[in-house]
Amino acid sequence: MKTIQLPFYAKLALTIISILSFGYLAYIGKEILAPLIIAFLFSILLFPLAAFFEKRCRLSRAAASFLPLLLLIAGVVLIMFFIGSEISTLTNDLPLLKQQVATSGNDMQQWVKTHFNINISKQMSYVHKATENLLSSSGAVIGQAILSLSSVLLFLVFICIYIFFMLFHRRLLMHFLIELFHKENSLIVYEIVEHIQYIIKKYIVGLFFEMCIVAALASITLLLMGVKYSILLGIIAGVFNVIPYVGIFSALALAALITFTTAGASKALFVAIAFVCVHLVDSNFVMPRIVGSKVKINALVVVLGVVLGEMIWGLSGMFLSIPVIAILKIIADRIESLKPWGLLLGDEDYVKPDPSEPKKVLKDEQAEPEIIKEK
Repeated sequence: MKTIQLPFYAKLALTIISILSFGYLAYIGKEILAPLIIAFLFSILLFPLAAFFEKRCRLSRAAASFLPLLLLIAGVVLIMFFIGSEISTLTNDLPLLKQQVATSGNDMQQWVKTHFNINISKQMSYVHKATENLLSSSGAVIGQAILSLSSVLLFLVFICIYIFFMLFHRRLLMHFLIELFHKENSLIVYEIVEHIQYIIKKYIVGLFFEMCIVAALASITLLLMGVKYSILLGIIAGVFNVIPYVGIFSALALAALITFTTAGASKALFVAIAFVCVHLVDSNFVMPRIVGSKVKINALVVVLGVVLGEMIWGLSGMFLSIPVIAILKIIADRIESLKPWGLLLGDEDYVKPDPSEPKKVLKDEQAEPEIIKEK
């Protein structure tokens, strides 16, 4: 068959149209695709456990697929219970927080009166107008909050369902990929699947350890500074740090606000400086050694991925941006026509994959991915 060589402008137009089409499809299908991709990531993480229960413990395929999911749910519930117990201490001191807010508000009023020559009565009239506007729309806000909560619960239920069926039908899904891309390309498909399994497991496990380390560093730092609710603020910093770049500064703003209401502006400033220091330690020492992998993604692509992920899928898109970009880079690195895109996504110290690696990986028939080998 004769190969058709398209001019550059035609290739560029097709590339732009394809990117816009995929982006639009991702936007309109976010209710399906977002939980599906999250389930895919966690099913890869839970796959060794499911294979262990099925092969070593002689459980049925359904039981071996459901038990890892049950352990995952139990772990998440335990973490949420611990965070809830810490938040309960904050609610117990709610009257004190209200008093601190009132005191800080009075100090702010005096400062505005001194520096801007606006008397307190005018300030209070502005506050009352803003309060009335807020209360007038409070019914819609509460209804939206209830709707959002129900959507989140439904989102989590679908994630659990998808994880179970992905673990249950894992061999079927792999055989589908082989047939989809034809058996003559099975070597490349095997290698891509094997590398994606390795990278995703390393990323998720590393992300969990990074979260724990950041939470411990922030908690210890705030304890040494004598900040109230230091454990809770440290946990918030660790959990928010899952979102690249944006998360730690959101935790910083929340921690500074709580510290401002409990200890004043000077200590809130020190808390903000402490969070920046923790972020610098994490980004320069912790993350490269724990989360770092053979797939290097440059910082510009990470920032763009986080922004586009938030625009398309919201908070879940910010979390999913890094693993999705890593998967796309793995695929691009191993398909000849897509290698320029793999170069674009990579870091400056980008190293091309060894061309002999697929032959080494699949030198014999037993070198298939775990998802195929397990019986």
